[in-house]
Amino acid sequence: MTLDKILSISGKPGLYKLVTQTRTGFVGESLLDGKRITVGLRNNVSVLSEIAIYTLEEEVPLREVFLNIQVKEKGGETSVSHKEDKLKLEEYFFEVLPNYDEDRVYASDIKKIIRWYNLLREKGITDFSDSNEEE
Repeated sequence: MTLDKILSISGKPGLYKLVTQTRTGFVGESLLDGKRITVGLRNNVSVLSEIAIYTLEEEVPLREVFLNIQVKEKGGETSVSHKEDKLKLEEYFFEVLPNYDEDRVYASDIKKIIRWYNLLREKGITDFSDSNEEE
């Protein structure tokens, strides 16, 4: 499974797998507990493949950040917990993405990225390649 089918829903913890689309929204299955929820079009939903991280030069797709983490950790869990203090999170993120924009990428964003990476790895979703490259 690629990041095209993984969603972040505002106000809901964790990540969701897109199960099916409906007339009024879609059905998502939580990667945390497997429960299914119906999400309307009013909810703020982000597809992980569409998220990008600000750097000083350009925006880097989230999948590339996940790939950098995967290479740094040799496919394992991150060496830093998402519960670490701001300074430690920023130090870790500089190792992963040295030129990220400190003014526009907050500690809360770094926490989310680390939490999401570990959750995806735990669920066996480790293919962070670009689906457009495969076609």
